[in-house]
Amino acid sequence: MADNRPIGVFDSGIGGLTVLREIWEELPNESTIYFGDNGRAPYGTKSHDTIVKYALQDLKFLESRDVKLVVIACYTASAHAYKDVLKTAKVPVVEVVYPGAYAACKETETGKIGIIATKATVSSDVYKNAVFETAEGLIKEGVNQEALKGLEVHSVACPLFAPLVEAGWWDRKATELIAEEYLAPLKEKGIDTLVLGCTHYPLLTDVIGRIMGPSVKLINGGRSVAKVVSKTLSGTDSLASGDNKAVYEFFTSDNPSDFEDIASPFLGGGRPSGTRHVDEN
Repeated sequence: MADNRPIGVFDSGIGGLTVLREIWEELPNESTIYFGDNGRAPYGTKSHDTIVKYALQDLKFLESRDVKLVVIACYTASAHAYKDVLKTAKVPVVEVVYPGAYAACKETETGKIGIIATKATVSSDVYKNAVFETAEGLIKEGVNQEALKGLEVHSVACPLFAPLVEAGWWDRKATELIAEEYLAPLKEKGIDTLVLGCTHYPLLTDVIGRIMGPSVKLINGGRSVAKVVSKTLSGTDSLASGDNKAVYEFFTSDNPSDFEDIASPFLGGGRPSGTRHVDEN
């Protein structure tokens, strides 16, 4: 039976729009509600308990809008709060860490995987552990065994990337210099696969790709997340009907006009309209 209720997506701010964009591409008939908690961003500098508190409030808001599934489109919130959100949620929940880990484990040829993310995501070790756990499962299935048996995972925090992206500096000389500094240890390790472990980072693909070189595969977890969303809805017979006209709604805990001003690049063009303010404090 078709279910035309919307998919709920939340992030600490604007970056999760890159995940939303992939969901639109994968599931064009699905309506979505996006909540960006810009008023309390970034989550990446907050404590574990604060991140969990904010994520549960974000979940409560989306469930109040009668969503059929919730996507935690924030790597920091996924790393710190996924289990708490899953335990509390009344609907299925999809996070962004394990889909990216799976894609990296499938793509690597040398078993040397790099992860770049916020300080909170890196310090939690959740992404690193997810890669090792995923690799163990794939090895048992006989998938990519040769590379994964010698698995190395190297993580680097890149705290300046998100503000540079939000400032529109995704291809400036200053951004390239900072990226060279951050990525140097990963180049030294000889990684062949790099996980973009923050929803802002896909907008830095060109800069990161130039620095790492063509031999390093860049993993955009948003694409993998969209496929998991599709599989989850299909498995519960909850996909929207084929003739459903998708409706896209946006909410923010900060100024709606400011949200819309910076949203376009994250969505691949097109300025959202009708964004509403919601107080999450």
